This record gives sequence, structure tokens and C-alpha cells, in this order.
Amino acid sequence: MAQDKTAPYAKPGNWNDPDMLVVGVVGWGNPHQSRLKPDEQYLHISLWSIFSAPLLIGCDLEKLDDFTLNLLTNDEVIAVNQDALGKQGVCLQTIGELRIYVKELEDGGKAVAFANFGREKVKLPYKDFKKLGISGTQSVRDLWRQKNIAEINTDKGSLSLDIPAHGVAYYKFISSK
Repeated sequence: MAQDKTAPYAKPGNWNDPDMLVVGVVGWGNPHQSRLKPDEQYLHISLWSIFSAPLLIGCDLEKLDDFTLNLLTNDEVIAVNQDALGKQGVCLQTIGELRIYVKELEDGGKAVAFANFGREKVKLPYKDFKKLGISGTQSVRDLWRQKNIAEINTDKGSLSLDIPAHGVAYYKFISSK
């Protein structure tokens, strides 16, 4: 993706801007619900978050539904986007239509977006943590669900992925030392 090419230039005060978020009721003159399905909206916002992109919303705030409000107000997803280190996540591995983006965080953790750009569900036990720069025992936190989901020894263990078509699994890995 084009965002990977611009990643070296992203830093505090200098953010790459892939454009507006198209969630909720969008459009001028002919307002309509976003044409993105719910899984695509999670993917959309996860990518903007991991890219450290400005979170510019293009929806009508007077017509926010609960789903869109929850998308736009997830503190943990926003915290990754606005992490003080200011690094932009990049794609470190591709498995078929699955692209895996990793962003270094100021607290030493890593945000990882397992982004499924395919038309089929991705279901697999993920084990290739070294390619992502992740090692040792890690706590894995689901950023969308705001809960810890696993404790993994990355040398021996695996993370079960079950990602819908055009969907995402968006996690934070934190060393358990």
C-alpha cells in the first residue's frame, strides 16, 4: 500500500493523511449510510489508527448511531493512533490476502493489525512472531473488545486468528517479562 512508502516521514507534527473516514451517515446533498459493511468499518478505522493518520470523520454528527459512535470513541484504538512515539505502522508480512501491519509504541508494546483484504475468512494459527519483531512471552490485548485475550510464549505458542472477509483483528502485544 502507498502508506508503507510514506511511513519513514511520519513523526510528531508530520502525519501522513490517507483521507477521511467514511463511517456513519456520509455524503453531501444525498446523505446515506456508509457503504462499508461493519467488518469493513472496523478494518478502515484500524488502518487509520495504525498508520497514525489524522482521524477526520466525514459523517454527520447529528445522525450518529450507536455502532458508529462506538467505532469513533474506542479509547484504546485512539491511543494507538495518537501514541507519543509517533511511528507509523507498516506491513511486515503478507499471507495471501492477509496483510500484517505493526506499529511500535512508546510503552514498548506493539500494535498489530491482521488485515484481511480477501473475500474469504482467514482462519489460522499464527506463529511467525519473529517476522513482526515480537519475541518472548506476550500479553495480547484485543483493542476493539478492550480485553486481554491471550498470554503467548512466542517461541512455542500460536495465536488463533479468525478474521472475516474485509475484516481485521487489531491487537496490542505487551511483553510479560
